[in-house]
Amino acid sequence: MMIDIDTALAMIERGSEEILIKDELVEKLKLGRPLRIKAGFDPTAPDIHLGHTVLINKLKQFQDLGHHVLVLIGDFTARIGDPTGKNVTRQPLTSEQVIENAKTYEEQIFKILDPKKTEIVFNATWLDNLSAKDLVSLAARQTVARMLERDDFSKRYRDGQPIAIHEFLYPLLQGYDSVELKSDVELGGTDQKFNLLMGRELQKSFRQSPQVVITMPLLEGLDGVKKMSKSLNNYVGIHDEPSEMFGKIMSISDILMWRYYELLSFKPMSEINALRKQVSEGANPRDTKILLAKEIITRFHSEADADAAEEKFIQQFSQGLIPEDLPLIDIPIHKDEIPLVNLLKEAGLTKSTSEAMRMVKQGAVKIDGERIETMDHQVKKGSEFVIQVGKRRFAKIQVSGSEPT
Repeated sequence: MMIDIDTALAMIERGSEEILIKDELVEKLKLGRPLRIKAGFDPTAPDIHLGHTVLINKLKQFQDLGHHVLVLIGDFTARIGDPTGKNVTRQPLTSEQVIENAKTYEEQIFKILDPKKTEIVFNATWLDNLSAKDLVSLAARQTVARMLERDDFSKRYRDGQPIAIHEFLYPLLQGYDSVELKSDVELGGTDQKFNLLMGRELQKSFRQSPQVVITMPLLEGLDGVKKMSKSLNNYVGIHDEPSEMFGKIMSISDILMWRYYELLSFKPMSEINALRKQVSEGANPRDTKILLAKEIITRFHSEADADAAEEKFIQQFSQGLIPEDLPLIDIPIHKDEIPLVNLLKEAGLTKSTSEAMRMVKQGAVKIDGERIETMDHQVKKGSEFVIQVGKRRFAKIQVSGSEPT
């Protein structure tokens, strides 16, 4: 049974960055039939982290609304390599790498999606069959000027960085996937907006009803600043051990917790707003964070694993022990040293440098178990240590010598 449009829109809009075009989405919902909801995944890496699940969670919401989900594995386009956000031409994957990664992706997404309501499709099914004539005809539907509207392409062009011709084909082929699948809606990260809109344009060119584009935000990592990424070591992997997941989620700031609730929790927003109100009225945010950690661990492991992880976490703190599975937070600096109070803010351990100063003054800050009592304490680049703020905030800090590009 289809849910009423206002309720459906509220669910779809939750956490979404942009809907292009909302009025068109309303008209499609009014059709009263299951819509074809597409999301593409290039199997370029075998492991999924919570940042990836923001998009998959939205697919699940569409499933809950009664719509048909199409998970497209880009086994053909992965051989080209998505140029999005790249300042150099990316090396394509081999067919063997793509096949192996695709198998892992399927296994992981079904921890969230209902396999009975999910259609897995591979774009090599139709792209492998395109003739040279078909490819030239497809390329003729767009211009070089249009391609150079993409931020990464235009920047590389301005900077004199090479752009291979095959990289222009990537958004065209991703857009053509939407033509083949006759998708009503396509989801993607904000960094995929150009490619998603290409699907709309090509569908119009092929005299199809253009898909609605919904972009989802890129989830901040444990540091609360940069997007979640394995390369930045600020991620929570869905295959992480339960106690490791628990420790990582508990390490996020109280402010970032609400962002994670909105994008990762399946609790209704009314319930999340009630939790936020309780915290604003004095409830311990740690307890609210525990609820989030347990919900996520139950999703990817089990309720028993979530309970055991909570018990281990509480036991560690009740005995004054430092957790063994703290996430490593990288703090890049240009100079040789960084003031401790600035580092505390950068690491998300305090909301501001003034709060950091208060915590130091109260004797509530320890580095590797040693209390810091001087307000002007400096931390040298290249150092790595465990820092404690108050009774419950811990983090493993690495101060690197250069800021990442």
